[in-house]
Amino acid sequence: MLTLTGVGKRYPTGDRALTDIELTLPKGQVMALIGPSGAGKSTLIRCVNRLVEPTQGSIRLDGTELTKLSGHKLRHARRSMGMIFQEYALVDRLTVMENVLSGQLGYVGFWRSFLRRYPQEAVVEAFRLLERVGLPHAIDKRADALSGGQRQRVGIARALLQSPKLLLVDEPTASLDPKTSRQIMRLIRELCAERELAAIINIHDVALAQQFADRIVGLRAGEIVFDGLPSELTSEILTTIYGEEDWDTTPEPMDDAVSGDEATNTAPINPPYARVMSSIEAGAAR
Repeated sequence: MLTLTGVGKRYPTGDRALTDIELTLPKGQVMALIGPSGAGKSTLIRCVNRLVEPTQGSIRLDGTELTKLSGHKLRHARRSMGMIFQEYALVDRLTVMENVLSGQLGYVGFWRSFLRRYPQEAVVEAFRLLERVGLPHAIDKRADALSGGQRQRVGIARALLQSPKLLLVDEPTASLDPKTSRQIMRLIRELCAERELAAIINIHDVALAQQFADRIVGLRAGEIVFDGLPSELTSEILTTIYGEEDWDTTPEPMDDAVSGDEATNTAPINPPYARVMSSIEAGAAR
């Protein structure tokens, strides 16, 4: 479905963000991108939909060479790629429904979207999606009245309204508490299964990647250093991806309280890498 061949990105400063990326993503597979900050994870996702221009290589989606497209053809191709953003990218003064309907921009054009003249079938589908992501009660709320978890659910519904073949998900849990993070990842996973969508998820929480992804790709300094099953992620591989750390040590639990839009009773939180090794030891491969 999606094939990247020799993809690279070098900035005008000479800094190289990606080097010779080779990936094939089949239909329906959920792939997690992990790696340290600055490894090129967000750049890779944005090269796929051309929000960042790759400087070399080939990116093909269902046989279409995306790097050669421009103008109308590029806009048309982007319909097939739903984007879910770390900071939600909602318009605060618009309602939940209006934000979801903005996912139709690639179909109805700017002015019809600006004037909020959407096809009836798009409105019906937006209602259906909001019900599916658990927000039927929030249709008329302004986006700035929502919690972080609710805002991310709106972003998911907006991406799905495009009827994409591929989801590009950039750090969907970065601003969320642990419980809400799990709920959002579970929702994305379920929706991909229901709609047979492929997904690339850039995520810092390795334990969540292990639990919800079919496949994990590790980036370091713009290069792929691991590509395999969640169950294959060992402490040695984590060291290759992130650098030296005592991955086998589990610190004492901390008594941090979890706050969030859906949190009720929560357990003490361990630091992220303690949870990574806990998942590995338990054989967590989802």
